[in-house]
Amino acid sequence: MCNLLHRFIDDQSGVTAIEDGLIAALIAVAIITTVFMVGSDLKSTFNSVASNLA
Repeated sequence: MCNLLHRFIDDQSGVTAIEDGLIAALIAVAIITTVFMVGSDLKSTFNSVASNLA
């Protein structure tokens, strides 16, 4: 029983999974922010091109 408890305390796989999840969440936030910023600029560029073609 004591050996099982020591193995449970020394197990780092859960910590690694949480860290990987946090890194993935931060990357997702960075991608969403970038797409949002570029999307606004791209929309204004397309509107400008469309108005110049008309």
